[in-house]
Amino acid sequence: MVALTSNTNDILMRLAGSRLPSMEIAFFRFFFATLTLLPVMLYFRRDGSFYTKRPSLHILRSALLFGAIACWTTGLTMVPLTVVSTFAQTTQLFVLPMAAVFLKEKVGWQRSLATLAGFGGILLIVVGHSGNDGFIDSLLSMNNGTLFLISAAMMFALSDILNKRFVVEESTLSMMFYIALGTTLFGAYPAYTVWQTPEMSDLGILLVLGAGGNLILFFLLKAFAATDVSALAPFRYLEMILAGIFGFLIFGEIPCQWTLAGAAIIVPSTFAIAYYETHHKRKEIVPETPKPVEIDLCTQEERP
Repeated sequence: MVALTSNTNDILMRLAGSRLPSMEIAFFRFFFATLTLLPVMLYFRRDGSFYTKRPSLHILRSALLFGAIACWTTGLTMVPLTVVSTFAQTTQLFVLPMAAVFLKEKVGWQRSLATLAGFGGILLIVVGHSGNDGFIDSLLSMNNGTLFLISAAMMFALSDILNKRFVVEESTLSMMFYIALGTTLFGAYPAYTVWQTPEMSDLGILLVLGAGGNLILFFLLKAFAATDVSALAPFRYLEMILAGIFGFLIFGEIPCQWTLAGAAIIVPSTFAIAYYETHHKRKEIVPETPKPVEIDLCTQEERP
């Protein structure tokens, strides 16, 4: 469900992006996400759904998320859906070095090697979509959708780091609601500066987009609660297959050799990281088996 909903959202953003600025799409996405969550928040208000201990954290997360979605919306209007879905898997590659710097986590050689390989795959895709301007000119002019997707992935990763470091004793509903509300407020002025009055069909797309964003997070939380991250990784890569199918059927897109080569590196790299982290955590939480104690029948004393 996550893969299907995520692909649907990317298609809707692509369609909306053909008529509306990315800043406005990012604003409306979270405006409608807030509206669709509000009835649920009111229903559970007696359970403290509106309560939060860290309002400043929600403000920072909202700023990061608005920047990430704005970059993501811009990038996906410039590159094929298969490229977009490939970069959707790269957040974990950015989380590892950030965790080492900000959280002082130890990153083993296995994860370091997989991360470096993943960055190599990203570089292949960026070079392949530099166009006739060349790689350096494309970087300087930002005339490359992959650069916006990389920026978005980095901001998503930093948001994950903040969640891991600071979000404690926060309910799922409050985290979902305040990030949607905060991102709406952050996006109001940028959307105003590029405002184009949306048509009713555009508002319908944006409403579904906002509700879909809430569903993605809800499905992810349910999936993470049910099984390990590494077990879910193959299903997340289904998103790339669906993106290729939808991209061809709806937009007539065919993945180029650069995209296929980069994806062939990024997919196993991110899977290896997820697999290693899950099994490493298992080893940490498995209690040490107590050594058997023998009793000397003569002295009645215990001995190891």
